[in-house]
Amino acid sequence: MILRRYQSADCESLAKLFYETVHQVNKRDYTEEQLSAWATGRVDLSAWDRSLSSHRSLIAIEGDHIVGFGDMDKTGYLDRLYVHKDYQGKGIASAICDALEKNAESEKIITHASITARPFFEHRGYRVVKEQQVYRQGIALINYIMEKDVPPSHEK
Repeated sequence: MILRRYQSADCESLAKLFYETVHQVNKRDYTEEQLSAWATGRVDLSAWDRSLSSHRSLIAIEGDHIVGFGDMDKTGYLDRLYVHKDYQGKGIASAICDALEKNAESEKIITHASITARPFFEHRGYRVVKEQQVYRQGIALINYIMEKDVPPSHEK
């Protein structure tokens, strides 16, 4: 597996990976109605491209397939972290997080983790700040605001 920077040509593939991952991986923690509200299959590709281009966005490649992606903004907000449904448990999310955290430009990293992702982030030293309900298309979903301090010896 290699990690590389995001390119605009990746956007459509990432939207597909996002949809498939949410609907397959997160189904153990969310209802079908919640999954459909979270990942509708209709992503605003222009908005995603602007967001991913303005963040530090990394793409994981295995062979000639995109198998994961993640992004962090300059404030330390870890916005998206998704791994292809067929590549779960292979260290891809950890590799993406390691690279994003290593280059964080802030003293804290914050993410909004799903029920499914919470144990992953807790294992990485994140702590729950708050459980919250977010609404997508009028449907409530539980997630967690989580944060992690960047060590003082962290090179920026």
